[in-house]
Amino acid sequence: MTGGNGAQGNTAEDNMDRGFEPGPECAARLDAEDTLASYRDEFLFPPGADGKPMAYFAGNSLGLQPRGVRARLEQELEDWERLAVHAHLEGVHPWYTYHEPFRGPLSRLVGARESEVVLMNSLTLNLHLLMVSLYRPTAERFRILIESPVFPSDLYAMQSHLRHRGLDPAKALIQVGPREGEDVLHHEDVETVLAEKGDGIALLLMGGMNFLTGQFLDIERLTRAAHDAGAMAAFDLAHAAGNVPLRLHDWGVDFAAWCSYKYLNGGPGAMSGAYIHEHQAANVELPRFGGWWANDPTTRFRMQLEPEFHPRANADGWQISNPSVFSAAPLAVAMDLHDRAGMEALRAKSVRLTGYFEYLVRTRAGDRARVVTPSDPDRRGCQLSLRLTAGARNVEERLRDVGVICDFREPDILRAAPASIYNSFQDVWRLVDALRGIDS
Repeated sequence: MTGGNGAQGNTAEDNMDRGFEPGPECAARLDAEDTLASYRDEFLFPPGADGKPMAYFAGNSLGLQPRGVRARLEQELEDWERLAVHAHLEGVHPWYTYHEPFRGPLSRLVGARESEVVLMNSLTLNLHLLMVSLYRPTAERFRILIESPVFPSDLYAMQSHLRHRGLDPAKALIQVGPREGEDVLHHEDVETVLAEKGDGIALLLMGGMNFLTGQFLDIERLTRAAHDAGAMAAFDLAHAAGNVPLRLHDWGVDFAAWCSYKYLNGGPGAMSGAYIHEHQAANVELPRFGGWWANDPTTRFRMQLEPEFHPRANADGWQISNPSVFSAAPLAVAMDLHDRAGMEALRAKSVRLTGYFEYLVRTRAGDRARVVTPSDPDRRGCQLSLRLTAGARNVEERLRDVGVICDFREPDILRAAPASIYNSFQDVWRLVDALRGIDS
């Protein structure tokens, strides 16, 4: 399968050259060589019917719980009990500045400057807030370019945002998708749309990693094409943050947002991250929805004596409200683990882990599933999307019965995402062996 980028990428033969073999002994050997193997013990795996840990591949929906989360939450509860309001300044982790320690890890995670990132709200809300400021439609230039298939929440957000501004989504949204008979997007097709219709496009807003196919878009290339057409470039990084290396500042991306409950293991409803390039963030004249936590902290507590809103000249200038401590606490534990492991090491393992996964699918379950995710490691993260040849609807449930958790997307896609911070090569072998053993 060539993928939308037109490159064959790694094949089963390439992977065999790297020492992959179909038997379980190979998985055990690869785990013994894994320098990140100890991080697996930092996470809690759900037990199967036999009481043994399940093989978990649904981190693209909800990452596993780090072991340290319970103690961190208990510390915040203890400070609330012991100090009440004074925990804002006197707690073990003062609540007033609770979001500030995230700046360093978040900036390293997405390749940004610390002044360009902020922890706040949820992903879709952040996209709305950033579009308030950076989607500036005119009578001539008002369209938004998106991908297909697009994650539903992004689509609903853009449709409702356009209607709120008095625009018709049917006229304002332009979608570009895979060519007929193919599974993933060609970058040149996006560039063609921008070249031909760029005079009317105000914003390119795409998922950096497609939720369905697992295709990793060339964000730098698309950003450059958007800017050449006079449009802003923005990305939903829900499936990219913590999965692949990002360099948002160097790539010139105007704004982005991501959730923290997938590959970042922050827990259900964990706070979102947002990025605004410093060229945009420094402009305090940009329209926005204000709130006192975005206000200049030197005057924040003058309260009624400070009737005018003066936003900070960085990403904090969009932080409407104070951080939700109980939502951010689990993420603090998880981000520490990710930051210590390092994105470079996590990515190196991920490329090998998913390469092994693809090799096993092709060599042991090729009659059962076809990989639709690009084979080129540069154009994918850890997720493989498998188009099942028969019995698709029941496969997810039957895998769970034998201790393997993946997820299914209509009509025939099984998504499995081996997260390099906690999944093992033996997990992957177990998944493919179970898939191979399911009767059609």
